[in-house]
Order: sequence, then structure tokens, then C-alpha cells
Amino acid sequence: MIGAIRPYLLKGQLKSEWIVLKKPYRIGMRTIKTGIAVALCMIFFHYTNRGTPALAALAAVFSLRADWRTSFIFGRNRIFGNAVGAILATALVLFQTATGNQFILEIIGVSIGQMLVIIICDRLNYHDGIIGGTATYMITYFTIPMNATYIYGLNRVLDTVIGSIIAILVNIVLSAYVLEKIKSSRFFPKNTIEID
Repeated sequence: MIGAIRPYLLKGQLKSEWIVLKKPYRIGMRTIKTGIAVALCMIFFHYTNRGTPALAALAAVFSLRADWRTSFIFGRNRIFGNAVGAILATALVLFQTATGNQFILEIIGVSIGQMLVIIICDRLNYHDGIIGGTATYMITYFTIPMNATYIYGLNRVLDTVIGSIIAILVNIVLSAYVLEKIKSSRFFPKNTIEID
């Protein structure tokens, strides 16, 4: 089996990927900013007792882009998609509670709800919100307590807002301009900080 695969590993795109792997790997600022944003989400949720920071951390990862303006646009789309997902998941749970929690309704309802998330985001040109809305829909639906009210869904949307805001703030604070000012300050010797 290995003998059959080996010749193909040296040809085409895989060869260029092997060359890239041989070069020294560097971690870029976007990777560092993403890690900081996720850590700040976790710290915020821990000290405010908001529960799991899963949606906020996901929102921070999806929202954090190369600059704060792009992060703002992605964050806005993420919030919209998550609002659609959370509202539909909460509505489905309330409908199921009112009709008796039948399994066949759950199968049909979850499928139709998922399609509605995609349709609504697509029709309103929030294409970047589809993945986030889908994730929020599934997480909200499958983790919502059966006796919960619409407040649970609103809290999941708020989680997304928190994560997006944290990502935007991290992007502003750690912008290239600010880092260039820090680099040129008297506290750091020249050429010790690499900005991409």
C-alpha cells in the first residue's frame, strides 16, 4: 500500500506542501490575536458566571480577521446568523413543548429549522452568517433545557455579541499601528518584535 502511494507524494501539489513544511514555521499576529480573544472570552464568562463560553469563543474565532473593520463586518454577519439560529431553535423547542415532544416532530422540525436558517441568511444576503447561524441553531437546540424560555435563546445571541466585541477590541488594541508604536518605543530594542 505504501509503495503505491509513495510515487504520488513526490508529484504535484503535495510536493509543494512538503517544501512548505521544511521551512521554519512562524506564528502570525492573527493567530496570536485569535488565541488572546478566546482566552478573554473564557475569562469573561468565568468571572461573570455566564456558563459555557462556546458560542462566544466561536464568534471570536469567526469574527477575528486581518483588521478591525473586516472583523466588524464578519462579527455583524455572525451576530445576525446566530440570532436567526437561536430564535429558530428556541421556537422549535417551545413548539415541541406545546405539542408533546414527539420524536418524529423533532426530526422534521430540526431539519426544517436548519433549512430555514440557510434560507433566511441567504435571502437577506448574510452569506457569512450561515455557518455561524447553523452552529448556533444546533448548539442552542441540542443544549436548551426543555423548560427554558426564549431568554435562553437571547442569551446565546448575547454570547455571540460578547465574542464578536472581544474580537474587534483585540483587533483594535493589537493593530499594526499600535504594535508599531510599541516597537518604536524605548522599552524594546530594535527588531525584537515582528509585525505581519
